[in-house]
Amino acid sequence: MSEARDMLVATAERLFQDYCTPELLKASNKGPLSPKLWSALTDAGLTAALVSERAGGAGVDLADGLALLIEAGRFSVPAPLAETMIAGWLLDRAGLPVPQGVLTFAISGANESVSVKRAGENVHLSGKLARLPWAKDAAGLVVLLAEGDKPIIAYAPRDEYRATGRHNLAGEPRDDVELASARVEAAPSDLNVEDWCALGAIARSAQMAGAMQRLLALSVQYAQERVQFGRPIGKFQAIQQSLAALAGQAAAATAAADGAIEAAPRDLRSPLIAAAKIRCGEAAGIGAAIAHQVHGAIGFTQEHSLHYTTRRLWSWRDEFGNEAEWSAMLGTRAAKAGADQLWSMITAA
Repeated sequence: MSEARDMLVATAERLFQDYCTPELLKASNKGPLSPKLWSALTDAGLTAALVSERAGGAGVDLADGLALLIEAGRFSVPAPLAETMIAGWLLDRAGLPVPQGVLTFAISGANESVSVKRAGENVHLSGKLARLPWAKDAAGLVVLLAEGDKPIIAYAPRDEYRATGRHNLAGEPRDDVELASARVEAAPSDLNVEDWCALGAIARSAQMAGAMQRLLALSVQYAQERVQFGRPIGKFQAIQQSLAALAGQAAAATAAADGAIEAAPRDLRSPLIAAAKIRCGEAAGIGAAIAHQVHGAIGFTQEHSLHYTTRRLWSWRDEFGNEAEWSAMLGTRAAKAGADQLWSMITAA
């Protein structure tokens, strides 16, 4: 880990510790974005961490910036930090201006239709996009489209699209967007759909890895404090075995996310990224179940903080491709490589 990453992660940890209180998490559940939290993230330079210095950002290396999302997941940060960081990086990479404020990014999916129309130097988009993170709160959205056989990146300001509020299981905004001849800024993109999906998958893998660390800490603490039959439940072998299994899942998720983060700057199509989304998704399902078993009935109550982590894990594992989708993609890639190239494909990652 680089010295710059150490400093960035330490700064983020202190900020998250100060601002992500139980009161804030409760208020953020299907509630508005906290201006106080967002201002703190912006003032610390985290929202524009991946934007180059010439474009007004911090110019942090891609891997170092993505690493702080593990901390964001550990504290269940109720803000579009990952989306804004990545959207800013995409705009900057394409040579487009990076606006201030909340940003989000989208990929026109197979079941969605967004058309591109050019009128002289003006570019207009029309169509619909489903379940975009924080689109209603954003200053604008960044979208990847195909114009003919070439990918283009476009930025649509907030007043150029209509957003209908929706939420995921964790209460985070996942809005439906309608574009009606929206005037956008556009540029050719050297990244395609697979690359954009990989960026989202890395972000969610990192957040899930941090959330798994939080699950483990909460479960160990509860097992030490909860007394049953005259002693802490952590003294019972069955609970110890459950905690050991949870620790294994958290460690596996963290290692997988770290691998994907390190792979990102050199190859967004690395098998490590697919493997991370698969492994972190598996850990999310297993780990959340164990944590709720250890906590018992209290873990299912609104008053306990456990659900802020487990609901995010259940939501994030399905975003930017679930385990089945990434497994199919990884299998297809291995099949195309052929038997002679399989081992080199694995070891090259």
